[in-house]
Amino acid sequence: MQVKMLNIFEDCSKWDDYVLKHSAATVYHMSAWGRAVSASMGHDCYYIYIEDKGEICGLIPLIHIKSRLFGNSLISVAFATNGGPIFDNHSALELLDEECRRLSSALNVDFLECRNMAAIHDDWPTKNETYSTFRKDLSPDNEENMKEIPRKQRAMVRKGIKFDLKAVIDALPDRLFSMYSESVRNLGSPVFPKKLFYCLKQEFGDNCEILTVETSEGQPVSSVMTFYFRDEVVPYYGGGTNEARALAANDFMYWSLMAHAVSHKKCRIFDFGRSKNGTGAFSFKKNWGFEPRALHYEFILKEGGKLPDINPLNPKYQLMIKTWKKLPLPIANMVGPLISRSLG
Repeated sequence: MQVKMLNIFEDCSKWDDYVLKHSAATVYHMSAWGRAVSASMGHDCYYIYIEDKGEICGLIPLIHIKSRLFGNSLISVAFATNGGPIFDNHSALELLDEECRRLSSALNVDFLECRNMAAIHDDWPTKNETYSTFRKDLSPDNEENMKEIPRKQRAMVRKGIKFDLKAVIDALPDRLFSMYSESVRNLGSPVFPKKLFYCLKQEFGDNCEILTVETSEGQPVSSVMTFYFRDEVVPYYGGGTNEARALAANDFMYWSLMAHAVSHKKCRIFDFGRSKNGTGAFSFKKNWGFEPRALHYEFILKEGGKLPDINPLNPKYQLMIKTWKKLPLPIANMVGPLISRSLG
């Protein structure tokens, strides 16, 4: 077995083929994710794989985030909710772990983080009480999918339908970014650079769509960027206007996406993504009938280091969050990417 490094801006077909066939892989393991992040924010990517007799038998995508504000880290996968190693056997995993430790030392990182869906290492420092993921099987019959939505949430979807909302597919992320940037400002979070959205759409092509909800007058009120991976639909970046809640636009949006994914993309799994435990987003997803499943984020720490706690629930960030909510949107959109590129 040999340890090798992929240049993600060259031929990635063997890497991507392995990801598409591996049962534990996610859309974030695809080489397109790293290219979009690197091209839009300038981060170095270390895409490590193990080769045996000319075939890949394990891999881990790592993105290097070096920041004065938030430290020096390697993350699999940065700016994504999942990642970590995927492998065929324990020997391949051992080689990946060994190379991760070597690279962590060479880059002098504070920590290396693997954002695993399930536990992999029994002896690594782990966070498994912060985030949950929400996934659910879909029926090929959308009438059945509507019935599966709990009664109160189904009423919200029907409320949006009664307002004569309509869902359209946008070719470009401009309307999405306008609503997303306002939404994250209102939450007190810095927005990612607009270039990231353009790069993701370019890299993933037809496997990335932007669904936007309009009123009967054509006014956009909510929008979401979604990825398609095998038979999975993965909504990721979403936002809405101040009018969205009264119109139940977000409820209508996710139902429209679910129905579209089934009828046009033949999807059989809806991946509602990650939410912090105990938050409004966590409750919103449970209201749809999705059951939370703990995510297992595992770490290699520098000697004497502690588990990082870079999340909005950390009390030391509360003043910054309160201040950010009050910023005029143009200023937040100008300054935000300078900060968010370091969050990972």
